[in-house]
Amino acid sequence: MHLSFSLILLSVSLLTSPEAASANLLKRAHEAALRHSKGLARDLRIALKGIGQPAGALLIPRDVSPAIDAVVQKVFCVSSSKGGSGGLDGNGSVSSAPSATIGVPASTATPSASSNWKLIQSYQGQSFFDGWNFWDTSDPTNGIVDYLSQSDAMSRGLASVSSSGTALMKVDTTNNLSSTTNRASVRITTQASWTLGLVIMDAIHMPTGCGTWPAFWSNGPNWPAGGEIDVVEGVNDYTNNQATIHTNPGCTIPSLTTVPVNTAASNTTIQGASLDITGSLVATTNCAAAETQNAGCGIRANTNNSFGTGFNAIGGGVYAMHWTSDLISVYFFPRSSIPSDIAAGNPDPTSLAWGTPMALWPGTSCNMTEFFYSNVAIFDTTLCGDWAGGVWNDAGIPGQEQSCAQRTGYSTCEAFVRAEGSAFEQAYWEVNYVKIYQEKNQTSP
Repeated sequence: MHLSFSLILLSVSLLTSPEAASANLLKRAHEAALRHSKGLARDLRIALKGIGQPAGALLIPRDVSPAIDAVVQKVFCVSSSKGGSGGLDGNGSVSSAPSATIGVPASTATPSASSNWKLIQSYQGQSFFDGWNFWDTSDPTNGIVDYLSQSDAMSRGLASVSSSGTALMKVDTTNNLSSTTNRASVRITTQASWTLGLVIMDAIHMPTGCGTWPAFWSNGPNWPAGGEIDVVEGVNDYTNNQATIHTNPGCTIPSLTTVPVNTAASNTTIQGASLDITGSLVATTNCAAAETQNAGCGIRANTNNSFGTGFNAIGGGVYAMHWTSDLISVYFFPRSSIPSDIAAGNPDPTSLAWGTPMALWPGTSCNMTEFFYSNVAIFDTTLCGDWAGGVWNDAGIPGQEQSCAQRTGYSTCEAFVRAEGSAFEQAYWEVNYVKIYQEKNQTSP
């Protein structure tokens, strides 16, 4: 059975979310709606379970990226950037006409010994935490965490640099917290901001396990006016990363069609082939947070080593977010497949070694400096909250073949998180570096 496009949109419109923007009217409206959002999200998941995608969106196989999970998820990446601007802004313009197949710039034959990108910021080694602000106020996504100040996080061992020079960001593992106590965690934001650039993050380990919701992302001012780019994100035991953008109204990606591609097994429909990506489009081509109940334009990886335990089992790897006036794209390189130009500090996204991006959002109908500007980079690990808590009883996502309720024996995410601190021994980030580049010919105001 399939519902009409209008009925599905009407159902999706029932979902609401908190808003971190400074406009008082929007803030009051979102705060009022938040009181109802969690129950409505749960009801919507039940009501639409098994229903097809809206017209104009791709049909996603249930075992790859169910549409309803994506809709429920992005009530949740609302954010307020904490930390100032660093004067790394630039300007650009959108290209005027779409191409039939939208993809990355033309590739060169071999990785470059040098590149067109200059290093602007580097966070690495014993000085990794220099240049970051520690968020120490409440979690905008309703997680049951207390984010700590830098001094508190370091004194409690939740933020540190290892003897080998890797940055560690952990979650408290105390058992049997009270029913009203939040678990301590870490969220950090760069003091520097930038417009257009190349962000490269090398991590060995990311948080995983039921109740966790880690992310590495960037965010502009006055959310969603300055845009949000989620590079790494997922919940619970998921193994396939989801990258998503969120914007003000007016930003869309082209209406996509699936393209049948012959595989060794069968004639299989590859999702998003016309966009020249390796991932699959999730839910919607409209990236406006306010018009999609914060779902935005999400793309989920089709590899189970791109997030969570799969990522950790291979020693992690590199994520690269490439933002130009023509496009935003996200690449994932497993540890064994990191391009030599990245390892050498001379990244070249036009190299054949980079291949096809996991996710790509073209600027054909979304001006990449109008809808995205003055972004800061953010790491965080929240617990439960609107996404991880909202899908506690759900199963069928890669890595989450059995629900967390079944796995843990706890009926709610909150009860599990507060009781089982030792379950969060693996809920930590271990990061080699974050580097931010800009094109050498770009002038910053």
